[in-house]
Amino acid sequence: MSEDTGTRVKWLDVLWLVLLAGLALLPPLNEFHKQLTLLAIGIVQLAESRIVSRLPRPGPHIVVLLKIILATVLINHTGEVSINSSYYPVYYFPVVTAAVYFGTWGTLLWTLLASAAYCSFLYPALQQYELTATGAGELAIRILFFFLAAMVVNRFALENRRQTTRYQKLAEQLAETNRQLERVQAEARRSERLAALGQLSAGLAHEIRNPLGVIKGSAETLNRKLENTNPLASELAGYISSEVNRVSALVTRFLDFARPLRTEVRPLQVTNLLDQALETVAKQWQGEKIEVRRGYQQDLPTIPLDENLCEQAFVNLIQNAYDAMSGTGGVLHAEVREAQSNGRSGVQLRLQDTGPGIPAEMREQVFNPFVTTKKSGVGLGLSIVSKIVDEHHGTIRLDNSQGQGACFEIFFPAEEQA
Repeated sequence: MSEDTGTRVKWLDVLWLVLLAGLALLPPLNEFHKQLTLLAIGIVQLAESRIVSRLPRPGPHIVVLLKIILATVLINHTGEVSINSSYYPVYYFPVVTAAVYFGTWGTLLWTLLASAAYCSFLYPALQQYELTATGAGELAIRILFFFLAAMVVNRFALENRRQTTRYQKLAEQLAETNRQLERVQAEARRSERLAALGQLSAGLAHEIRNPLGVIKGSAETLNRKLENTNPLASELAGYISSEVNRVSALVTRFLDFARPLRTEVRPLQVTNLLDQALETVAKQWQGEKIEVRRGYQQDLPTIPLDENLCEQAFVNLIQNAYDAMSGTGGVLHAEVREAQSNGRSGVQLRLQDTGPGIPAEMREQVFNPFVTTKKSGVGLGLSIVSKIVDEHHGTIRLDNSQGQGACFEIFFPAEEQA
């Protein structure tokens, strides 16, 4: 496509030079200034696009002004009485150029200036000749045709610009629709994976829990019987019991992930639940100091939420942020404001830490089960958070545009739209 455009532009340039060369071969032939002026007009015409692209605001003004000046010089050297020169249509160059680049009023002003430049030759002519009614009529006709040509071209240019703007807006809308469709498809695929994995996890967890109970009971019995007679066996039995407890806790998390959520929603302030979660994590934190900076919009609407589930989701996200900044400390930004998402009004919550962030290769998978950046993590925390948000008909996403740290955005729709 670009090659074709470049070829067309070159042919137009060649055509311009041929036409100007044709004018140069017409009388007056021995007028050196005429040839130079035609050459200058050709140079300005060929350089016009570069001038406008490099100087977007003053460029069109410079081009039109140069063409008016060169047209005036050409008229001055192509007639015994300049105003009677057969080359007067050269003023169509600046007039049409102004019509292409400017609006209606700009076009009229530049056409008026071009007409004034042409009429300036009337004064020296009147020093030798008398202006007859026929001559005045002829001059008026030429000037009016300048304005008519300017308005016709300007109307076409304005309509072309309107159509271009419409197509650009339509293209932007289509691009945004495609982005939203991709997000919805990604969420749908994630929901399908979560549902399938949830069913598998539920069945597997039930099958594992029963043998774990037997193993734990047997280990505790051995520990009691061998406590005095065989300390080593008793200690090993204690290890078995503690590890079984750890596996049992992991199975419980699998069941929490797989179990269908039963939400009991009521109108609540998101900021109250967020403050409770921040306080809960801060009380249990034993690492480096973490500063929490709140940015809550005033007069936020209430949102239909399940208090326990939402607090669980907030605690999980906040705990992840604290863990990410555990080595050096940092700042956790918590912001809540009204927002719009996919035509729905509601409340948006943003949690951004100053930790190392999430690796680029994992950003598209952070809400999938068993995807984690922690060495001892299982990878179910964010999956459960995503499931809780979905149950509230909201959306959650990882914002990659903030640079340092991880930034999670949660949107909850307003009460009447949930």
